[in-house]
Amino acid sequence: MQTTKQSAMQRSRRTWLTQTSALGLTALAAAAGLPGLARAQDSFPSRPITLLVPFSPGGGTDIAARLMASELGERLGQSVVVDNRAGAAGQIAADAVARARPDGYTLLFANSGMLAINPWLYKLQSDPDQAFAPVSMFADLPFAWVISPKIPANTVDEFIKLARAQPGKYTFASSGSGGAPHLAGEIFQHATGLELVHVPYKGGGPAMADLMAGHVDMLFASVLETVSYVKSGKLRALAVTGPARSPVLPDVPTLTEAGVKNADSGSWTAVMAPAGTPQAVVDKLSAAIREVADKPSVRDKLVGQGAVAHGSTPDALRQIAQRDRERYGTIIRERKLRAE
Repeated sequence: MQTTKQSAMQRSRRTWLTQTSALGLTALAAAAGLPGLARAQDSFPSRPITLLVPFSPGGGTDIAARLMASELGERLGQSVVVDNRAGAAGQIAADAVARARPDGYTLLFANSGMLAINPWLYKLQSDPDQAFAPVSMFADLPFAWVISPKIPANTVDEFIKLARAQPGKYTFASSGSGGAPHLAGEIFQHATGLELVHVPYKGGGPAMADLMAGHVDMLFASVLETVSYVKSGKLRALAVTGPARSPVLPDVPTLTEAGVKNADSGSWTAVMAPAGTPQAVVDKLSAAIREVADKPSVRDKLVGQGAVAHGSTPDALRQIAQRDRERYGTIIRERKLRAE
């Protein structure tokens, strides 16, 4: 009996020593590793960064991404290389970044459609909430609401009265079903109670061409796409959809100023990293992007593209993406929208 008791005590003591030794080794390993980890993050970046852009070269998103990449590279002391991966409503690029090593060297230049609209319309391989670590906003892209001069309305209120008297008469074009310009029109209808007819096109160019030809009545499109036609009198701008007036269309009111509440819309661009990227790396990238967005020459160039510079903290970007995702989800469900 005594021998059995002593054996049990010896086994217990050996277990305790083993656990204590393991904990000690783990602590020593962690202590030894922390300086190395800190040095790796402090030295970030030590090689070029790849910025995946989900659209073809030459478009507005690509131009903004290249502007940011050039300035960001100067601040970080390493090249930021733009890699265009167009297709699948931006998901080809998104999935590539989601699968990338989470070290800050592969980033995604995303827009609001990819992060807030696509999850409601497509079966995604990578859920934006789980696949990415928010880094920073870069720019807001409000839309201009333009109509054909043939429509006898010079203000938002005048148009609402016309459309309310004739439900289903007026058409609005978009660059495609499920895109941010389409959702802008749906949000406007939801806010006003109007009944408009959506006419989707395969791109903003054909939609603008048919508006100019008088085949459709109105369009929600980027300020950059519309400003020249508005200033030449070929189209009439009734409002902009952002929270503030556009610097290039200073005489055009916002929808809120025109009396339409809860109808703000538009698009925005932001930088995302793969989920699991060290927070120190995310914070360093975020601070550098905010500095880029605050640079006067960058702000001026973005204004020329119809955009407004808007850097942010990672947490602010997360909140904006979640807010818009919930908002668009409500509209998509209520109006039973589908991608085509």
